[in-house]
Amino acid sequence: MTQQVHHLIGGEYVAGQGSSVITVTNPANNGPIAQLNCATEAEINQAVAAAKAAQQQWKEVAVSERARVMLRYQHLLKEHHNELATILAKETGKTFEDAKGDVWRGIEVVEQAANIASMMMGETVENVARGIDTYSYIQPLGVCVGITPFNFPAMIPLWMFPMAIACGNGFVLKPSEQDPMTPMRLAELFEEAGAPKGLLNVVHGTKDAVDQLLTHSDIKAISFVGSVPVGQYIYKTGTDNMKRVQAFAGAKNHMVIMPDADKQTVINQLVGASVGAAGQRCMAISVAVFVGNTKEWIPEVAQAIAEVRPGLWDDPDAGYGPLINPAAKARVLELIESGKAEGANCLVDGSDFTVPGFEEGNWVGPTVFSGVTPEMRIYKEEIFGPVLSCTEVETLADAIALVNANPFGNGTSIFTNSGAAARKYQHEIEVGQVGINIPIPVPLPFFSFTGWKNSFYGDLHAYGKQAVRFYTETKTVTARWPESGIVEGQNLTIALK
Repeated sequence: MTQQVHHLIGGEYVAGQGSSVITVTNPANNGPIAQLNCATEAEINQAVAAAKAAQQQWKEVAVSERARVMLRYQHLLKEHHNELATILAKETGKTFEDAKGDVWRGIEVVEQAANIASMMMGETVENVARGIDTYSYIQPLGVCVGITPFNFPAMIPLWMFPMAIACGNGFVLKPSEQDPMTPMRLAELFEEAGAPKGLLNVVHGTKDAVDQLLTHSDIKAISFVGSVPVGQYIYKTGTDNMKRVQAFAGAKNHMVIMPDADKQTVINQLVGASVGAAGQRCMAISVAVFVGNTKEWIPEVAQAIAEVRPGLWDDPDAGYGPLINPAAKARVLELIESGKAEGANCLVDGSDFTVPGFEEGNWVGPTVFSGVTPEMRIYKEEIFGPVLSCTEVETLADAIALVNANPFGNGTSIFTNSGAAARKYQHEIEVGQVGINIPIPVPLPFFSFTGWKNSFYGDLHAYGKQAVRFYTETKTVTARWPESGIVEGQNLTIALK
């Protein structure tokens, strides 16, 4: 029997009245595990109205009390860590340990949201002119929206609504319809932590729901994570409708390997960074750039990756799980075939991989190409699967030029024992997040997630200080309190005197 996934509207869990029904499937066998009714226009309007009404009260709640809600919430998330990871693993196909990591990286952002008071401090200067002081306040926007992808159904919602709500806003979350059960459990625990009803609303649906949120007059800010074409659409449509928008899009992340790097460390780190989570990470390493004689390491890298065995979420020996759906699998397989056709050397081919007893699942085995050039589709396009492309250059300067020529700028890394090489790379590379001997440099939440170029559309990034700026406005006050009996003369200029 499949589970009915509800909407959360104004503190009430409702199945919804929408006639469009989506079946949530198990990626390991494509069998049904849940279903949801897409929210109607009226239901989305109700969710926005509930968030707006709750926000009018919430913005007056002391910032210290808002922080205490976040403290209680992170405590509940930690208590339910394994439960959340189990739900997540079953609906995404991730291994249990990987699912736990997904939840934990979200918990870290909630911990940062509990520090909201210090992040919302304004500024002040006394005597900017004679007897005049200027000071600023950070104040909430109103109702904000999060549109989240399938690949991190715990972490990415937790990037968004805890920070927005801690800042004093109401929130409407539209999670991926492919794995909605994890976000719903996050919402249940948020209310259990003491959040007022209606402050967080969750609605399910597809493009129609997104379009309504993008154009709704009561929505002030939109946060989105997904692909390039959708990110561009979200950004343009939202900003055309006078919304503040941050849209995180695609990626093509490079790992540069210098001759002085430790070979075994490189191999160990590259294996997990390339095929971990079935390559369905926006920060996955999909291109390994071998500098100089390190190209001789490619066969050993391929052998190590070939030993990774995909499997079910509760298999402790599984390296990763299936792709999210049959369309994702078909696209990855088509790109693998394009690599072969365009002349890349397929050292490891996972096209025909399957798990016994789960042949209907969305399985793709680890795949490694060498001899990849920038003209090939497997280099130009984000594959979003367990496929590593290996390319070779002669010098560090060549590697920097290669990476900088790529239209994406989400993340990159360099492995080296040379401080000079590392500094040159971090200084000259045109990518927002750089790892030095760290393959996936996702910053902890007291920093911000800072993709560049076609990996991000907007001005202010997720979590950290930039998230506070994204979810708030600054009000600046200039004040004079004349002493009793002192009469100021007329001032016909703009200058303060």
